[in-house]
Amino acid sequence: MRSFRFPVQSRRNQVLVLLALGVSALGGCSSLQSSDSTLLGLITPYRIEVVQGNVLTKEQVALVKPGQNRTQVRDILGSPLLTDTFHGDRWDYVFTIRRQGTEPQQRQVVVYFDGETLKSIQGAESLPAERDFVNSIDNAKSSRSPKPLALTPEQLKELPVPVQAAMPASAPEGPVRAYPPLERS
Repeated sequence: MRSFRFPVQSRRNQVLVLLALGVSALGGCSSLQSSDSTLLGLITPYRIEVVQGNVLTKEQVALVKPGQNRTQVRDILGSPLLTDTFHGDRWDYVFTIRRQGTEPQQRQVVVYFDGETLKSIQGAESLPAERDFVNSIDNAKSSRSPKPLALTPEQLKELPVPVQAAMPASAPEGPVRAYPPLERS
């Protein structure tokens, strides 16, 4: 019995074809992973919410005035995310947030001191108001309006009048005792 063998040139072609198929398959896998929203249009991968730093708003920074000491600034803005031992008169407040369904945000506010007193604030002009910040991270926006918490006067008139049960005249419960007066008359 004679075994059939491929010529050497044919084996090289087979190896090259298998190698090309493997490379193209791996290339296809990497393009699937790079999709931000879905995987094959069917599966949305879970992404961890990453919130780092201090949330600063225009209202908070408006409370900070030049001339305040470090303790007062820390009470209003919170502890800085970064303090540098080589630049002791500088505090960095950095905020980043990545939430699924919203745009990633990053803000940086730098507070400069002259000794123990506040000298200036840099980056505060780009901060949002508190309501704007909440709206920017709210990914549960719905099209339906919330239900009112109170009834209208028309709805109050439509309510049935509650029936008040008559209280029966009851005799005192328990033993009835007669006590002598505490003082003599």
